[in-house]
Amino acid sequence: MISNLTLKNTFLFSVLVFFNLVNFKVQAQTLEIKKITTSTDIMVGAQNTQAYLPLIKGKKVGILTNQTGIIKSNLTSDQYDMSVVDYLLNIGANLTKIYAPEHGFRGTADAGELIKDGKDIKTGLPIISLYGNSKKPSKEQLKNVDVMLFDLQDVGARFYTYISSLHYVMEACAENNIPVIILDRPNPNISIIDGPTLELKNKSFVGMHPIPIMHGMTIGEYGQMINGQKWLANNILCNLTVIPVLNYTRETKYNLPVAPSPNLPNQKSINLYPSLCFFEGTNVSSGRGTDLQFQIYGSPNLTNMPYSFTPIPNAGAKNPMNNGKVCYGENLSQVADVKQLEIKWLLKAYANATNKDTFFNNFFIKLAGTTKFKQQIVSGTPEETIRKSWEAGLQSFKTMRQPYLIY
Repeated sequence: MISNLTLKNTFLFSVLVFFNLVNFKVQAQTLEIKKITTSTDIMVGAQNTQAYLPLIKGKKVGILTNQTGIIKSNLTSDQYDMSVVDYLLNIGANLTKIYAPEHGFRGTADAGELIKDGKDIKTGLPIISLYGNSKKPSKEQLKNVDVMLFDLQDVGARFYTYISSLHYVMEACAENNIPVIILDRPNPNISIIDGPTLELKNKSFVGMHPIPIMHGMTIGEYGQMINGQKWLANNILCNLTVIPVLNYTRETKYNLPVAPSPNLPNQKSINLYPSLCFFEGTNVSSGRGTDLQFQIYGSPNLTNMPYSFTPIPNAGAKNPMNNGKVCYGENLSQVADVKQLEIKWLLKAYANATNKDTFFNNFFIKLAGTTKFKQQIVSGTPEETIRKSWEAGLQSFKTMRQPYLIY
């Protein structure tokens, strides 16, 4: 026969087990966070859950993210293997909408390819494209959202459009009284501040603010600068919170765990991208349609240059520049990492081009952000002189950005 004391103890044990099960996810997450915060491992903002989960508790959550919004499911591992979307759904967060930037939520669309609204097959959540008919979410598209999360991996270049998407999301949310939380990530080119400063008359989606081409800021720091400089329409301010990267400084080397876009497949392409992207405004291929995107350059009109390749359609470029044509140029995939915005390859290509009159296209001014740079190239201005012409703008920018730095 079972005694009353035994029954009482069994009941108490069952109650304790029940409450432990209910609280299991929270306890496990807390323990995992303690493990990593006592180490020297980088913890990206999305992994820094103690800082932002209380801010979204009980709220309807929208999130702007893509394939780069990933975290570690096991914090003792080196592998980033879980989407922040999946993580939030797993812990019971009330995610209502996904917003997708250029290249789409899965990050597979070509550069410049329009993205349509849709539904995520895995989660069933609606996907709102911010690279389709409109780049700024409308009031209707923000319905059923109390707070907006932003988690995208930037690469530190003015013409990389994720910071433009950030601007429009902050602006739309400010107009609709929706707080924005940026889950910060490292900038793989954070040590470089360089290039001509954008003139606002050349403002476009590949350059919205008066900054140099390489800004040396994380996307969280950049969001604070957008707010602080009152760059949003009508000087409106966004209710902005930045969840910082832990164990991170401006000297920390960080290798991206996943390609930030289809044509930046590795660290070398990410390092060279700001320098070689100028070729997107010329008739010279930057390697799209090859396996060495943003690591080579070439054109059919550079016949006296040593390296050759032929762009063909691939997963990241359905119709690459100079499609099917033999291009001559240089292979930079083995060069040392650049420490500045390199313009020597652009100057060399123009000097060797047999078609100087058609070398540039209309996109070049948008990328450069200024008409002066093209004029300098055409007139044969020495590289040293070109660089000196950037100095005043760079110094002004460094002073302007200082209050917004986190690391």
